[in-house]
Amino acid sequence: MIDIVQAVQAADPSLGTRVIVLRSDSRALASPEALVPEAEAWLAENAPGARLLRKSILLAPYPGGMLAERTVTVMAFAEAQHLAAFATAWTADPEPEDDEAAPEG
Repeated sequence: MIDIVQAVQAADPSLGTRVIVLRSDSRALASPEALVPEAEAWLAENAPGARLLRKSILLAPYPGGMLAERTVTVMAFAEAQHLAAFATAWTADPEPEDDEAAPEG
């Protein structure tokens, strides 16, 4: 994943160093170009200035492999703390809900 982030930063230095590349199955994404409403609301409250964008980068599928163009979904943040908070809230597996009753006995 570090290689992908470095490729994004090299492709668009204006993004800065506070970027995260989201996997296509990220629960924060409604589609590759849009966040789910809950993630949008979270960002508005907790990470003002964060941007969702798509970037095309050249990336080898494995070390030493031929470079190929790949389009990835990127979140860019104004502050490192915003990136860390977003990663904690939206890229970790969700905590199981406590709705299940504890087994008796």
